[in-house]
This record gives sequence, structure tokens and C-alpha cells, in this order.
Amino acid sequence: MQSCESSGDSADDPLSRGLRRRGQPRVVVIGAGLAGLAAAKALLEQGFTDVTVLEASSHIGGRVQSVKLGHATFELGATWIHGSHGNPIYHLAEANGLLEETTDGERSVGRISLYSKNGVACYLTNHGHRIPKDVVEEFSDLYNEVYNLTQEFFRHDKPVNAESQNSVGVFTREEVRNRIRDDPDDPEATKRLKLAMIQQYLKVESCESSSHSMDEVSLSAFGEWTEIPGAHHIIPSGFMRIVELLAEGIPAHVIQLGKPVRCVHWDQASARPRGPEIEPRGEGDHNQDTGEGGQAGEEPPGSRWDEEEQWPVVVECEDCELIPADHVIVTVSLGVLKRQYTSFFRPGLPTEKVAAIHRLGIGTTDKIFLEFEEPFWGPECNSLQFVWEDEAESRTLTYPPELWYRKICGFDVLYPPERYGHVLSGWICGEEALVMEKCDDEAVAEICTEMLRQFTGNPNIPKPRRILRSAWGSNPYFRGSYSYTQVGSSGADVEKLAKPLPYTESSKTAVGLELLASSDPPALASESAGIPGIRPHVWTEEFSKRYVFALSINMFFFLSQLLAQVPDSKQGL
Repeated sequence: MQSCESSGDSADDPLSRGLRRRGQPRVVVIGAGLAGLAAAKALLEQGFTDVTVLEASSHIGGRVQSVKLGHATFELGATWIHGSHGNPIYHLAEANGLLEETTDGERSVGRISLYSKNGVACYLTNHGHRIPKDVVEEFSDLYNEVYNLTQEFFRHDKPVNAESQNSVGVFTREEVRNRIRDDPDDPEATKRLKLAMIQQYLKVESCESSSHSMDEVSLSAFGEWTEIPGAHHIIPSGFMRIVELLAEGIPAHVIQLGKPVRCVHWDQASARPRGPEIEPRGEGDHNQDTGEGGQAGEEPPGSRWDEEEQWPVVVECEDCELIPADHVIVTVSLGVLKRQYTSFFRPGLPTEKVAAIHRLGIGTTDKIFLEFEEPFWGPECNSLQFVWEDEAESRTLTYPPELWYRKICGFDVLYPPERYGHVLSGWICGEEALVMEKCDDEAVAEICTEMLRQFTGNPNIPKPRRILRSAWGSNPYFRGSYSYTQVGSSGADVEKLAKPLPYTESSKTAVGLELLASSDPPALASESAGIPGIRPHVWTEEFSKRYVFALSINMFFFLSQLLAQVPDSKQGL
């Protein structure tokens, strides 16, 4: 790596000229979720002094949202640390005693994480019958065999046939369906039950992938993301403790809350000798509301640059404050990028980044917590799974708005009751989750109660005394829960989105390192098993892990380049 002085002679590096004058680069991080906080913490620990984090909401943590009710903490967002072997979040939690209260039952090893590995899942039909345990086990074994096949297309570079439409859902549904029908030993009634269970399992899988339907998830790329080995853990005191640990050591003035960003004006140094290249916005722009700081595009009092200085990037906030910077790290949700990328960046993003934004998918997965006075489920039951028998021949997971509740795949029992009380946690995803978010608490509680009565066959189940639910899809600062590799996309799109800007068209290599986008991982950002910019050795051998920020390598590269420009900084991350 070159030092600040030697890199300053580059004719195509406008950033370095400003660095020679100021000595320390100014870095703005957009977003105070795990990625943003980790980036800011790494920069400050390496000797940077001019770091600002802009957070649109009123709190840090992003999609980590721990809610304390009584003596219990409920997670509307991140819940589990997925895997422990080489997982930096696991080691962070363990080193700070956050796992000491976790019971053996809360350390689940199965592919589908539950609140407890103890007990059994109760599969119930809409006719109020429980599916026999042996039928459930047979189907589960069959489904998992096919699931393992979906991993092989990427890992062994197997060709995807046209019938599968390169879709995990289409392939899985047809493969499992054919095997059930070809089984000579099962009676027709059992086959019918197993066929109906396909849709229930795919609903669970859709919630885990945060897709509207597994039909939208790429088969050829599905095996690119694998789980980190080891048990899954919860944090009894709340996942926000991880956020608080990341925020430790970050001075209060660094993080500005309630500071949404309107636009990032990048590549300014090559466009204009000084000041921001900001165009006035027309009346039709959705960001026309300019607050109290003056009209959009004007320089409000107290803007942060000297007119004699040259700044490569200017961050325009919704309150009309203009913040000049040498580097900007963008950690906003892919859902926000899909909605706002045309107005969020000036000049517009390169074609390959726009294409990556379009190709990658992001959906909504929501939780519905129901608290009851007394449990109506047995002590051996760890979940209630809903199987609609009339969906045995269904080939879609899309429902009309008035039937949104059919997308609820089931309810997990929160464990242990001594900590949580008698609480069920329901799961719903996709467009139906967005419909649920528009309903009021009373309506959702009523519908969930009716479903529980129907599937258990118990008409005397009382309404819950309290309901708590998430609403990630309608939150304007997220527009979804987490991202996935949609049909037509792959991990390469994540890498393209993460490349720093600007770069030369000939080499697609970052030149000025003005702008880095570290958006969503292929799983819930706050549930990822990696911290961007920290401990990069975690990704050297197993880059493509399902619960790891695939963007972390690029952020490490970005931060490493910044460190090389500060002579007094400590070397390495």
C-alpha cells in the first residue's frame, strides 16, 4: 500500500489532493446498523478522528430491535447467532458473558432454528387433526434429501434443467411431489397429507430466505450460501447488547440520530473545483419536503466545508444540511436502494450496480408474538405448524389480500416459560406480510386466535392478552427484512454492489475510493454472523457463507486503503 504522500501524485485520484491539505480524511457512514457501527468502530480504533455516522431513525441497531416487556426481552428483528465456529458475533457475545443464561435447550443445532431443541413440533391440519409423528418424520427426511440436492447445483456446477425454471421452489415442489406419488407403500390418504406438507415447508423456507416465495429464489446460486458450523444461540438479555458492544468507544458526537440522507453527490472533485455539485429539485420530486434548512440544493448555514477546499463527496441530508467528505460508506438496506437509487446518488450509479440492485431480491419476514394467560399447548410441544390440506395440489404461495393469514406457517413456543411467560411467536413473509402490517393489532390477534382454534380443534382458546409484531416491509428506512439471491442473480451481484466508487471503466478497479456500498447480506443484516471490517481472516477460506456479510471483504479492502492514507494509524484490521 502506498502512503498518503506517494499516492497524491496520481492524476486520476482527486481524493488524494484533498488529503494532502487536510492530513486526515473525513469519512461519513450512512446507517448505524451492525455494518455502519462496525465500520465506524474499526476506523476510530485505527486512528481516524473525522468520522460521522448518519442514522435516519431515532435509534442505532438497524434491524436489531429488542423490546423489553416485563422481565422478558422479545426480538422483533435479529434473534439467533447462527453458528459458533469462527463466528465473530458468537465470540463477541461469549467474551462478554451474554450467553451465560442460555439453557441447553436454547442451543439448537438443526437447520431450521427454533427457540428450543427440546420437545416436538406439532403439525396440525386445518381440520383440527394432528399429523402422526411417523408421517412427519418420513416427510421431513424426504424434504431434507431434496433440500440437499438444491445445494449441489452451485457446489458441483450442475446444469439446471428448464423444467425447474432455475427456481428453488419449483424444483423442490416437483421433486418432492414426484417422490411422494411414486412411493408404493403409502396409502392415498398419507400421500395427500405429505403433499399438503410441501407448501408448509416452503412457507417456512420462504420466511428463512425472506422471499415472497421460494419460487423466486435462484436454484443455481442457492448453494453459494452455507451455514456456519456449530449451534445456534439466542441472547437472553437481548440482541441489542451486541449493538451496544459495537457502539462502545464510539463518541456520542460521532453518531447523529434522526438524520436521514436525501442524496449522495459523489465524484464531485472531478466535476467542479470546489463546493457541492447539487442540482435544484423540481416540484415533482418525492424529496421536495425540505424541512427548515432552506430549499433542496441550497447551502444552508453551517455547512461543513471551506470554500477553498475540494471535496470528492457531499452528503445531502433531508434537513438540507450538506456534509462534505472524502469517503462515504453506504450501509442502507437493499430495499431502500431499490426504491431510491435513482434519486439517492448523483451522478447515477454505474450500469452494473443498477443491474445488481434489480437482480438481487429482498422480501419481508415478520414476527407475531402472542402472549396468553395460560398455555393451551402441551409441555412437549415446541411449535404449532399449520398444514392446509386443500393445498396438496397447489403450485403457488400467493394469496389474495383477504386470505393473507394463510401465509402464516406456524407459531414457535418461546422457551423457557419462566423467562418469557406463555408466548407464541408466529412467522409470515412476502406480500402477505405487508398486508398484515396494514391491519391493526386487534384484527391480527383475532385472526390468529381463530387460526389456533381451527388447527388445534380447540374452540375454547382465549384471545391473547397482548400482541407484539414487526413491520419491516413498511418501514421506510428498511423496506424489507433481508435479501436473497433472486432467480437471475448470484453472489457476483453482491460483489458488484460492494465495489467502491469511482472506478475506471477499463479496469472496474476503484480509484478514489469515495463511495462504498455495503448493503444487505444474503440474510437478515442484524442476524449475520460476521462484522464487516473486523477480523477479515474469517472470510479467507469460506467466503460464501449464508449468514455472513459477503460484502465484508470489500469493506475491509476499503478500510485498508483508508488506513494506508493516514501515516500515524495502526496497520491492519
